[in-house]
Amino acid sequence: MSKLILNTEFNLYEKSGRAYCTSRQVAEEFEKEHKNVLRDIESLDCSEQFNRLNFEPIKYKDSKGRSYKEYLISKDGFVFLIMGYRGKKAARFKEAYIQRFNDMEYFIKSLQATRLEFPAFTSAINDSHEVPKSYHFTNEIDMINRIVLGITAKQVREEKGVKAGESIRPYLSAEQIKSIETLQRVDIGLLISTQDFQVRKKILSDYFNRLVLSKKLIA
Repeated sequence: MSKLILNTEFNLYEKSGRAYCTSRQVAEEFEKEHKNVLRDIESLDCSEQFNRLNFEPIKYKDSKGRSYKEYLISKDGFVFLIMGYRGKKAARFKEAYIQRFNDMEYFIKSLQATRLEFPAFTSAINDSHEVPKSYHFTNEIDMINRIVLGITAKQVREEKGVKAGESIRPYLSAEQIKSIETLQRVDIGLLISTQDFQVRKKILSDYFNRLVLSKKLIA
């Protein structure tokens, strides 16, 4: 089963490459009792297929460890659900949440694109060494992480409580992902043209700093 991850930048969840909010979040934002939001979801006049794809029943525990029902709600499900919520305040929440879903979906696509680029990055590292070692890849990605994040992937895992071997990217911001993507693309070329690790590090650091100053990337 795919892990459910809370992205604190957007305060939305990711699971299997999709963005979700929860019924409890809807209740809080729209100032409704959670039991009433559950009732609204369960009385929606939508098809069984739409309901299954966009409203997933899950459990949560309160502060006393008691288990209760809630729903994971996709963007389509959220829009369908809140169509009936009226008032100026509700309208503001609708706009804000839809924008957060859009931003989160962009983040997820960016994450997936980064994963697709890893084979090219790995190939460039392998091609730059006569006898490639596993630490060559670790050193290269740690260099980029230090430039962008100030720390290594291992240190990010320790800070976020992420298991060893699990990707740190779901825990990064969209701008951090974008910065890492950009430096990876540049480093693919440098790995072919520049053998010295320290020289590559300086070139990438200087390039990143220039982009930050020009506001094309955010540190």
